[in-house]
Amino acid sequence: MSPHPNLSHAVNDQLITNPQQLTAFLLRGARPKSEWGVGLETEKLVVDRHTGEAVSYERIRELLDRLDGIGGWQGVYEQEKLIGLQGKRSSVTLEPGGQLELSGKFCCDITCSWRDLNRYRQHIVTMGHELDLVFLGLGVHPFSSLDEITWLPKPRYGIMAPYMLKSGDMGQRMMKQTAGTQVNLDFSDEEDCVRKLRVAQWLSPVCYALFANSAILEGQPSQSLSFRGEIWSRTDPDRCGLIESLFQTDAGFDDFVAYALDVPLYFIERQQQLIDLTQQRFTFRQFLEEGWNGEQATLHDWNSHLSTLFSEVRLRPQIEVRSADSLPPRYTAAVAAFYKGLLYTEQGLSAVESLFSDLDLDDFRLLYQSSWRHGLKTRIKDGTLQEVATELLRVAVISLQEQFQNGDSGADESHFLRDISEVAASGETLAERLLKRWHGNRQDKLQLLFEHCGYDQSIF
Repeated sequence: MSPHPNLSHAVNDQLITNPQQLTAFLLRGARPKSEWGVGLETEKLVVDRHTGEAVSYERIRELLDRLDGIGGWQGVYEQEKLIGLQGKRSSVTLEPGGQLELSGKFCCDITCSWRDLNRYRQHIVTMGHELDLVFLGLGVHPFSSLDEITWLPKPRYGIMAPYMLKSGDMGQRMMKQTAGTQVNLDFSDEEDCVRKLRVAQWLSPVCYALFANSAILEGQPSQSLSFRGEIWSRTDPDRCGLIESLFQTDAGFDDFVAYALDVPLYFIERQQQLIDLTQQRFTFRQFLEEGWNGEQATLHDWNSHLSTLFSEVRLRPQIEVRSADSLPPRYTAAVAAFYKGLLYTEQGLSAVESLFSDLDLDDFRLLYQSSWRHGLKTRIKDGTLQEVATELLRVAVISLQEQFQNGDSGADESHFLRDISEVAASGETLAERLLKRWHGNRQDKLQLLFEHCGYDQSIF
């Protein structure tokens, strides 16, 4: 998502001479409640209409070429290769395996984000038809193997890809085969921010279960309802998963900074060139204290480093929540509504805290790891995540209605939770609905995918 206007001056080449600059950088994301908004980032898989296989960079580049100049989009190039589109307040980018992402503009409410997504959908679907491309809201590529998916020609991925082979056994799967939905949220001050980070982490197993939509891998059931969650858990323990220090009741920005400082660097950028730092375990803390080859750490380096942290929730310096799979279009805005309903009111925050604050860390780790495997059937205390999700959706609906009634939102956004509330009530995730019908030949399965999660369905 495009940064807030008041953050544009924060990302520069200013040298870091005092560790307090790192926490001050995060605090620049604070905004008064009257200015809070929401951002929605949606990744989708790009596949061939006839085979369902992932398409090459060359075919996606042709799509970007045709979109260049439409609706205010302008091409973004890296080493003379078209790798994205930039609008006035939003952007279209490509993930390592060619997944197409809309980083939506900062909006005052979800209705605005929904309109933005719809305009974008119309553009890509129209051009996609001409190029025999289909866009799927699905968390993992359903047919293509890792080796069959080509790499996006982007220098940072040339550095990250080999490192992923050393940091875990599924890092390259994460890069090339997965797609997710991200929500960006505001905070008013440090205390409010850390409380929301803690609550968002508690919500991560609920999110994996409720929005599970990646149960197929390379044509076969993956044994997890959100196999994307399994992939992320086996990508890189240094930079993925939970930031456990944030569960402490006295946690602050210093704890997030301490976590980020001890994550190894991928690279730094100098003279518009990336310098690979992955040959040794060289953390940002070491860079800050020792420098590297005569180079000293800057705020630009810090901001770039924060973008390479892949925890369930992170600060850049807005709150970014990253647990949901890519979804069928009609469910996408529900992720934003779920988090806005629970994180933007005292009622919502307290409801989550009352459900999770008495779980010890070992029990929560088990819950977290079970959620992407078993979905809403995951056991918690004396019940299931289905019961927890149903209750939290009820609270979120009331919260969104009250935000509208109190003038904190320009529209009643509770209707965005209608379809996902039906999923929770049924106890059957989107992944299970797809699995139940996953039979027949390739063309039967491909048609099922188009119906399940295709972006050209007339449902907006």
